[in-house]
Amino acid sequence: MPELPEVEVVRRGLDRWVSGRTVDAVEVRHPRAIRRHTAGAADFADRLKGLRIGTARRRGKYLWLPVTGGGPAAQSAAEGITPVITPSVTHGLAVLAHLGMSGQLLVQPQDAPDEKHLRIRIRFADDLGTELRFVDQRTFGGLSLHDTVPGDADLLPDVIAHIARDPLDPAFDDAAFHDALRRRRTTVKRALLDQSLISGVGNIYADEALWRARLHYERPTVTFTRPRTAELLGHVRDVMNEALAVGGTSFDSLYVNVNGESGYFERSLDAYGREDEPCRRCGTPIRRRPWMNRSSYFCPRCQRPPRPR
Repeated sequence: MPELPEVEVVRRGLDRWVSGRTVDAVEVRHPRAIRRHTAGAADFADRLKGLRIGTARRRGKYLWLPVTGGGPAAQSAAEGITPVITPSVTHGLAVLAHLGMSGQLLVQPQDAPDEKHLRIRIRFADDLGTELRFVDQRTFGGLSLHDTVPGDADLLPDVIAHIARDPLDPAFDDAAFHDALRRRRTTVKRALLDQSLISGVGNIYADEALWRARLHYERPTVTFTRPRTAELLGHVRDVMNEALAVGGTSFDSLYVNVNGESGYFERSLDAYGREDEPCRRCGTPIRRRPWMNRSSYFCPRCQRPPRPR
């Protein structure tokens, strides 16, 4: 599943090629692609038509497009609902994108052949000649329309209000994260993957940050000092920024940017996916262990398991 760097790469592409454009028509070609929009495909298409796409936004692994325009605002007024008013948005609505395991948001020429797994097509009322397509082979992802949290400066969709800020967010509170880490009384990798504590970190970047920090994935969080937490966060940020610089991590063709390009960070991975290959620090073969329906990759010499308490 895409993690923060991959989703941020897609967000930047959407911001460049889609933000500011007005929706002319929406075609839903598979019902599972809008299953989180409980009102159904026709409602999703009708409510988006005529709306203007705002600045693409992201929190952790979650991506959304605020929308403005008369359609939904007028409908809310007719229903006696007062829309949220912000300087840049006239009502509180956003299109939330769930990429799932294989979801792709592609900006394609209107005359380009349809992808085999094309699920949703969004056309715009301009002459730029491109459209937005949601392509999803495994149909775990989708698009949905949601109200935004009233008064939230990020126009956060209400269904993801519980998601914590991510470590690249300027508003991320390192001290509060450390305190929560100690209170949670869990193990460090479980904490890194807990999106209510810190968002955007998934299995790949957790393993990479832990390798850099020389921490075993089962290290209890109650043993962390503030300097140790600060060091770990530094490694999390470093590995994510490095991944961002090369377009994220793509192990196959299912993760791509909006222009169809893959990321190249898999060439720089130190732990994840390197079972039996030598550790780049000490030469010891990297090990893989089953962990919470996933796998954890680590160096048994550099990342020694914690002693039983």
